[in-house]
Amino acid sequence: MKTLYEVLDGSSRDEERIQRAGEILKAGGLVAFPTETVYGLGGDALNPASARRIYAAKGRPSDNPLIIHICRWEDIYAIAVDPRGMAKRLADAFWPGPLTLVLPKKEIVPIETTGGLSTVAVRFPSHPAAQRLIAAAGGYVAAPSANASGRPSPTTARYVAEDMDGRIDMILDGGAVGIGLESTIVDLTSEEPVILRPGYVTQEMLMEMLGSVGVDGTILDGKSVQRPKAPGMKYRHYAPLGELSVVEGDAVAVQEAIVRLCEAAEAEGKKTGVIASDESAAFYRADSVKSVGSRRDEAAIAHSLYRILREFDDEGVDVIYSESFGCRGMGQAIMNRLLKAAGHHIINV
Repeated sequence: MKTLYEVLDGSSRDEERIQRAGEILKAGGLVAFPTETVYGLGGDALNPASARRIYAAKGRPSDNPLIIHICRWEDIYAIAVDPRGMAKRLADAFWPGPLTLVLPKKEIVPIETTGGLSTVAVRFPSHPAAQRLIAAAGGYVAAPSANASGRPSPTTARYVAEDMDGRIDMILDGGAVGIGLESTIVDLTSEEPVILRPGYVTQEMLMEMLGSVGVDGTILDGKSVQRPKAPGMKYRHYAPLGELSVVEGDAVAVQEAIVRLCEAAEAEGKKTGVIASDESAAFYRADSVKSVGSRRDEAAIAHSLYRILREFDDEGVDVIYSESFGCRGMGQAIMNRLLKAAGHHIINV
């Protein structure tokens, strides 16, 4: 398959490009497109064959649910039930934006899209190009991240092409994304709302709207044998090609341990990488030392993480050691992605 590559350059031709992409989706094809979080791999959410094509293109397990993206709040009522009105309250506060809601699904949504579940995950993205594409495609676009399953989610179209060229019909290049981590996912089907995947919309922000909000125990723990209720819960995700370990403990002890680990790996002829912060990067002498930003700016860390993991792949790094980060606020999302990328390989010092 030849993958069409179209750049959204702000010209009058953008609408033509988006309409063409919409027609591809209506016909059952696949289109990668930018959102405010990461690039998504879109297919017709109400077409079972499109869902199967998404799973095949990504090499994704078919029990891993897809998120349906909409472009008008009221469209949620055609595909989901909001029995207690909590979805409306959260949508009023955070939509359009990086929040996904899990609700009981309606009959119109095929089980191929939901990974066999009776629930559906729904999001209204804020990216203008995403909204226009969803409208052009008929209003319901299933879209996981546009990467090969298990790899770091793409924050630029270049990395979409690296994984998806020849596998999908079109890539819409809208430049670098803004947030850099996938949306927060909240399950509204249980008595207490539960965060299934942390993101830019934090637990504290959700509690301001709903009161009590729980956190699924698998977010920072790799032990899970249950069918995933949302993307990213069960399988190893976001992983670079090199072996990644997260080093936890006192800050000084972590730095000293990473130095020793890099020296030992280099003695074995391995190329080493370190994920550090602005405050500590100068301490290290690995083959590739990358700062994700200042610890005082969690949004910058989130924005940089996947790009840095992809850069280590570009450089052929064999082993990567990462400092750990706080687990409150957006730090919860950062650590969730890091631990998933490392296959929960943690070194405590």
